[in-house]
Amino acid sequence: MSEWWTYRLTSFLLFSPRTYYRLLELYNLAIWPAQLAGMVIGLVIVALLIGKRGHRDRIIAGLLAACWLWIAWAFHYQRYAQINWAASWFAAAFACEALLLVVVGVLAGRLVWQRASGGKLWIATSIVAISVLGYPLLAPLAGRPWTTVEIFGVAADPTAIATIAALVLVRGRIRWLLLVLPLLWCAVAAATLWAMNALEGLVVVAAGLLALWPAVPGTRHDAPDTMR
Repeated sequence: MSEWWTYRLTSFLLFSPRTYYRLLELYNLAIWPAQLAGMVIGLVIVALLIGKRGHRDRIIAGLLAACWLWIAWAFHYQRYAQINWAASWFAAAFACEALLLVVVGVLAGRLVWQRASGGKLWIATSIVAISVLGYPLLAPLAGRPWTTVEIFGVAADPTAIATIAALVLVRGRIRWLLLVLPLLWCAVAAATLWAMNALEGLVVVAAGLLALWPAVPGTRHDAPDTMR
């Protein structure tokens, strides 16, 4: 048996970058025009975070839950599992996040979003918008065809980043219950992309940390650290 210290991240990669991006391409072609619906949902979430509208807290939670459930089934379980045995577990994790959003946010109404005001809260809202409109540009910037783009609502990485940014605007410690799985996914995604020598790995790490920043205790615009 080879010494354990000789292993690298690439040693655990179960597929080639070409196989992964081909999977994304086939996925995008199969679900079109669901990508447009994902972008519309993302922009609606941005509008709800900025404005004051009735029942917006439950609506945001419900929209995020729908995105996580779609990705759990349509991407992880039906597609990604074909090249990665761990994708079934990813599907279960994404389904659990969707269930938490429904139970805690929609049914119980425990997720209360602050209105975006002030520098750090605007950072969070801006990251949601960038995840929706800017993340798809990473594919052509990396020299890949547009058919391999990852779009909020139907792709895991931009959805996780936007979810983190949105959840840090939730009042109280209840947000941390919902933040665990998106943060874990960003770590998994970054490790996978790093193993594939993909630039997006650094983007996922940087965006995830920046999105989380307003939730760090002691920051100027952090909400009171109490349960609602």
